[in-house]
Amino acid sequence: MLKKRRFISGLFFLLLLFSISFGQSGSGATAKEKPLDSFKAIESNITEHTLSNGLKLIILERHEVPVVSFCTYTNVGSNNEVTGITGISHIFEHMAFKGTKTIGTKDYEKEKIVMAKEDSLFDEILREKDKGERAPQDRLKQLEDEFAKAQDEAGKYAIGHQFDAIAEEEGALGTNAFTSYDQTCYIYSFPSNKLELWMFLESDRFANPVLREFYKEKDVIMEERRLGIESNPFGKLFEEFMAAAFKAHTYHHEILGHMSDLQSISRHQAEEYYRKYYIPNNLTIGMVGDVKPQEAIALAEKYFGNVPRGEYPTPVRTKEPKQLGEKRIEVEDKSQPILLIGYHRPNVTHPDDPVFSAMADYLGGGRTSRLYKILVKERKIAVQVGAIPAYPAEKYPSLVGFFAVPAKDHTNKECEDIIYQEIEKIKTDTISTEDLNAIKTRAKANFIRQLKSNMGMAIQLTSYQVIAGDWKELFKQLDRINQITAGDIKRVANQYLKKSNRTVGELVTIK
Repeated sequence: MLKKRRFISGLFFLLLLFSISFGQSGSGATAKEKPLDSFKAIESNITEHTLSNGLKLIILERHEVPVVSFCTYTNVGSNNEVTGITGISHIFEHMAFKGTKTIGTKDYEKEKIVMAKEDSLFDEILREKDKGERAPQDRLKQLEDEFAKAQDEAGKYAIGHQFDAIAEEEGALGTNAFTSYDQTCYIYSFPSNKLELWMFLESDRFANPVLREFYKEKDVIMEERRLGIESNPFGKLFEEFMAAAFKAHTYHHEILGHMSDLQSISRHQAEEYYRKYYIPNNLTIGMVGDVKPQEAIALAEKYFGNVPRGEYPTPVRTKEPKQLGEKRIEVEDKSQPILLIGYHRPNVTHPDDPVFSAMADYLGGGRTSRLYKILVKERKIAVQVGAIPAYPAEKYPSLVGFFAVPAKDHTNKECEDIIYQEIEKIKTDTISTEDLNAIKTRAKANFIRQLKSNMGMAIQLTSYQVIAGDWKELFKQLDRINQITAGDIKRVANQYLKKSNRTVGELVTIK
């Protein structure tokens, strides 16, 4: 039986971060969980290879169990979208599971004729709707009826979930994908003796995708937006908050996109987006587990090598201008109050990135943090509170953030005032050596824990390769943590945690 796939958007990723923050015990995780000197051994077992078309492979041998975990990292996310096509990265993520010219269809030659009819009718419907009030409703109704019939006809040729079925029948686990602001990743694990099957399936779906059931799947995504944002108090707050925090950079729109864009995006636009970004020289594949590098490289050459490289996409060059004063937004809802605070910060390749992590951990990293002790334990003003070192993403300058959920009969303002008080203290007071060592110990333990899982390692290696420019930067993280000083935390707090640099969002309860 096929498992329901979870598609992860920016909002849900942030909610996941919140839950992780609240789930931290802070009660004794140590860096001794794995010998630090083993990092050199791990690094020595990594093989890097780039095909002639630009596709990069990063392969880590781990032969403990006969399983290989794969991450196909596509260097495209919602930050690459422009007005009119917001949400298209996430749409294509769904489409990548719909099959190819040979997978997911009963008769592709007949199917493509009907899909072309769908596209023609959809374009005509849009042209009529563009007329606004002048649109002839009888003609529009006729077109929509014809479009619905074309969708039904196309559906007769589709074999639902065949890609998943083939993979899972051969032992695949965790077949999934996620879209973020910075990337789209496709992940699953296979028995090591199915390496060639993975190569066939993955190369086929990225070289020969068929965007079948496109318009029906858009309906699914629009419902996802209604449930996750438009009917969700926190979803509404987060979307408004990000739109206020970023006026220029494309982090300002939610990964699911605007509803009007979702309604109007055509299959032609999605295919054009695919041709621009889903090219070999914009893909990085991580393989971790029971795999022999030379065998994997030979198979990659066989299955991916003939896919033509493309013109490398232009990166996002729009920069968020310096904020000139505090921004505040309110979202009214029949819900409990919630507070979000964000300060602009550099991206994660900046030398101060580990300092932001240390500062966020000290102030709001779990139940041992300053804010949790004061707001939740001692004064019982909040039921939840925490800090996130970098959100909504990492590739470009983002935010260091704080959040709180007031307790009954308490307010956002009470929480906000105490958060500012604690921020001012780290600007003037030097944190103790004991606290600094505890921060470093937790950071090392959390970092090491991420590397234990094969899938976690595959995602980390590909992410560091693309965002930091070299997967080897992953293994320098512990050195960066060790170099943090109490003076660094004070300096960064004074430089970035300023009123003129912050955005505040409140969910205000109405009756």
